[in-house]
Amino acid sequence: MPLAVYILGLAIFAQGTSEFMLSGLLDPIAADLGVSIPDAGLLTSAYAIGMVVGGLPLAVLTLSWPRRRALQAFLAVFAVAHVAGAVTSDYGVLLTSRVISAVANAGFWAVAAATALSLVPPHVKGRAMSIVVGGITLACVAGVPGGAVLGQHWGWRSAFWAVALVSALAMICIQAIIPAGRDTGARPGVRQEVRAMLHPPLWNAYATIALAEGAMFCVFTYLGVLLTRVTGLSEGWVPAMLVLFGVGSMIGITLGGRVADAYPFQLLFGGLIGLVGACVAFGLFAGSAPVAIGLVFLLGLLGFGINPALSARGFSLAAGAPVLAGATVTAAFNIGNTVGPWLGGVTIDAGLGYRSVAWVGAALGVAALGTVVVAVVLHRRAAPSPNDAPLPEAAVTS
Repeated sequence: MPLAVYILGLAIFAQGTSEFMLSGLLDPIAADLGVSIPDAGLLTSAYAIGMVVGGLPLAVLTLSWPRRRALQAFLAVFAVAHVAGAVTSDYGVLLTSRVISAVANAGFWAVAAATALSLVPPHVKGRAMSIVVGGITLACVAGVPGGAVLGQHWGWRSAFWAVALVSALAMICIQAIIPAGRDTGARPGVRQEVRAMLHPPLWNAYATIALAEGAMFCVFTYLGVLLTRVTGLSEGWVPAMLVLFGVGSMIGITLGGRVADAYPFQLLFGGLIGLVGACVAFGLFAGSAPVAIGLVFLLGLLGFGINPALSARGFSLAAGAPVLAGATVTAAFNIGNTVGPWLGGVTIDAGLGYRSVAWVGAALGVAALGTVVVAVVLHRRAAPSPNDAPLPEAAVTS
């Protein structure tokens, strides 16, 4: 695997840490800036919105740029936004810096995914994506808990400085390892990429991504509440459970990356069925501590284990639009990250209890399975499309 793929994963690690680290920093941010906890929580929502709306316009804007230049530009904006967030005492400036960070993150994702896939042969594209996406799982295991530790010992601003420094390190590595001429070959222009995106099975794949991601994050977002108020664990257990989730995520994405290329549909079916089962088990047995602890691991393992297949399928169906596909895949993931927790919150506000988020997750997982069934039917019925990258034989016969 080219070293450049791992460097892209390092940059995604910094960005994933930034996206999720506020969960452990809301109290000190609110106290320091003199705002309420809900207002501090809006910093997370602002990031998610920026991720959804920012990637596609920036991807179009930078289509004609050399990929190394685009990657470094997005990282530079991302790092500067974190420096601005670290030094400001104004809530509005911090909120704006989060939106700008997210937009740069979305643009980077689009170009990074296209770059990683361009560096490897077809039979290991899923594995390459698992390494890049693995930056997020590493953020869950080390970055988010590390940000909380920094916040406890040196203040919440130190976590922002750390993200900026790692981003700067990634910029240096990209400069050294991805030559400016690496991607000088023929690449599709805006019209060609837009035309390649007008492919119905592709949008079915995006629906699968959003629904599957919504299923996992609907439960994950309220995991601490489930474990403390339903399972009965003390708050001291929550950081350890987040690490356990991260370990499961890392194992899942590693294993998923190794089989996604050969067995994409099988992985999606098996992973989604397992994810639905884990959500149902949470709904039924969240009151049992041993069962709940095991389910935390399974949630990470299954939820992230299908990510390489989700991503690779999105790109394979839009081989003629590598950059726009990257932006849209990123948006689909973040739509799931936003809608899933929102639906869970709706059921809690309706008085259905904290276990209800598990049932919402199960319902979203079942809907995701339905889209995979549709995808298999469409794939078997349709003639090969010029937008499709050829699927492995295993996928065709799944």
